[in-house]
Amino acid sequence: MDEHEYIYSRVHYRFTDPHLLTRALTHRSRGAVNYERLEFLGDSILGFIIAEWLYYRFPDLTEGKLSRMRAAIVRKDTLAKVARNLELGQVVILGEGELKSGGHERNSILADALEAIIGAIFLDGGLGPCKDFVVDVFGPDLDKLRPDTAYKDAKSQLQEYLQKHGLTVPNYLIVNVSGEPHCQVFEVECRIEGIQQTFTATGASRRNAEQSAAEKAILALSEQ
Repeated sequence: MDEHEYIYSRVHYRFTDPHLLTRALTHRSRGAVNYERLEFLGDSILGFIIAEWLYYRFPDLTEGKLSRMRAAIVRKDTLAKVARNLELGQVVILGEGELKSGGHERNSILADALEAIIGAIFLDGGLGPCKDFVVDVFGPDLDKLRPDTAYKDAKSQLQEYLQKHGLTVPNYLIVNVSGEPHCQVFEVECRIEGIQQTFTATGASRRNAEQSAAEKAILALSEQ
C-alpha cells in the first residue's frame, strides 16, 4: 500500500488531487515544495472548527473559558498524539538529515504534518469533509473536555515549565504588524534569557500571537 492509499484508509477521505496530499506530507528538509503553507492554512482551519464545536457544545460558557478549552485541543502535543494515532510518522517525507535524526518521531513535525493534512483536505474537498475529519480524529479529546476543569493556556504552561527548570520568565515582543486596521496580523517573538533560540508566531491579535509563540517554545524545549 503506497502512502496515499495508507492515508486514505486512516483519514477516511480520498483526495481528488493526490499532489496536495504529497505536499502535506513533505517536510521542508526535503525541498522548497513542502507543507509549510498548508500547515499555516490548516492551523487556522483547525482553530475555527474547534471553536465552532465548542460554541455549540457549551452555549453558556464565557469567551475566556472557551478559549482555554480550545487551546487544550489545538496545542501541539495534542496534535502530535493524534498524528501518532494516525501513524503519520510512517509516511511523512523527510530530507536525509531529518530522517537520520529521527524526525519521523518528532512532535513538532508530526503536529505540523497533521495541520497540513487538514489544510489539504480543506482545499481539496471544502469545509464539510474537513470538519468531519477533525471531529473524528479529535473526538476522544473533545469528549474529555469539561467546563469545570481549570485549563491552562500556553503562556501559563511555558512560565511554569521555565520556573520548574530555573529559567526566567519569557519576554514577548511585537516584531511586525501588517494588514488593514480591521484585519491586522501580529507577529510576536518569544525570547527566553539563557536560550539562544527565539520563537516567532503570528495571530489576529497580540494575545493570539503570544499564545502561539509560547506553544512553539514549549514544544521545542520539551524536545531538547
